[in-house]
Amino acid sequence: MEKNRLEAFSDGVIAVNITILVLELKAPHGEGIEALVPLLPAFLSYVLSFVYIGIYWNNHHHMLRAVERISGAVLWANLLLLFWLSLLPFATAWMGENHFGPTPTALYGVVLLMAAISYWVLQQTIIAAEGESSLLKSLVGFDWKGKASPVLYLIAIAVAFSAPRIAQAIYVAVALTWLVPDRRIERAYLPKPPSAPSGD
Repeated sequence: MEKNRLEAFSDGVIAVNITILVLELKAPHGEGIEALVPLLPAFLSYVLSFVYIGIYWNNHHHMLRAVERISGAVLWANLLLLFWLSLLPFATAWMGENHFGPTPTALYGVVLLMAAISYWVLQQTIIAAEGESSLLKSLVGFDWKGKASPVLYLIAIAVAFSAPRIAQAIYVAVALTWLVPDRRIERAYLPKPPSAPSGD
């Protein structure tokens, strides 16, 4: 399969996830500004999940730019990532409807954890398919964010039952570290600036 088909399919699934997210926001039963207050937890959950899906879409796009070979294993690894991302609207709705309760907050972290692991699996499957000459392998390097994020999600899941606010703060902090896509891949594909004239 050509990678543009894989990317187009992934983009479509991600777009549907965003659509489902916004459909969970219900209009208030009232016309005053105070009618919006009960909807604040659901709205904040929506914003966080929208940011997370945007992060995955952005980094998925950047990663595929460095890919030259799509194997059957890569297709399945990509579907695994999309599966966990497709559960994000459900986890978001449950957390928002229950005002960031402990169990919904923990489940939200489980979905984020599995999505992060799935992204790593996809990345490693691509590298394995391309072998030692993999451009992605040379660009990824140590990938400290990819290693730290699952650890932070595990911590957030553990503390969610006693301190859900701390867990939510961890989710926000991880999202903030991922807002900027991988610059190593970006630099590899940005056109180099023209060199200055020598003056001879």
